[in-house]
Amino acid sequence: MSTTTALAGTFNADPVHSSFGFAVKYQNVSNFRGTLGEVAATLADGKLEGTAQVESISIQTPEQFRAHVLSADFFDVENFKTVTFVSSDLDLADDGTAKVTGDLTIRGVTNTVTATGTWTAPSADAFGNTRAHLQLETVIDRTAYGLNWNMPLPAGGNALADDVTLTVDIALVEQAA
Repeated sequence: MSTTTALAGTFNADPVHSSFGFAVKYQNVSNFRGTLGEVAATLADGKLEGTAQVESISIQTPEQFRAHVLSADFFDVENFKTVTFVSSDLDLADDGTAKVTGDLTIRGVTNTVTATGTWTAPSADAFGNTRAHLQLETVIDRTAYGLNWNMPLPAGGNALADDVTLTVDIALVEQAA
């Protein structure tokens, strides 16, 4: 049973407590991770819409890696400032599971994706606000978005996998009526 109506009203992302992260297999042995820290999202009328600012990328590696990820080889921040998502279907089940389908746009390329995860029903916080929470994950093929850079490894394979795991963690605060 869907309980999207349990989130009646408009909820906005709390930018301090929300994030958009990615992980991709690197050199065939470990994960390369990054986070886009500036996340804006609204959940209203059973629809989730959000953006993440590419320039806000945080990578726990040397600055030259961050610069490379922002370059035209990857996100091409000079021409594409945001990653966006607009849902077409949102299912928040009574058991706390969540499934969201919608259009994800990266580098001006839009594809339909489905993310699954969990949600927490609205409740009052210590400051008198009503809060809810969504945590979602999906796997995309980065090459479907024009993120094509790679290098061959001496033993075969490539430096970067095509599959990228995206994670979204959104703390939602109900907007005052």
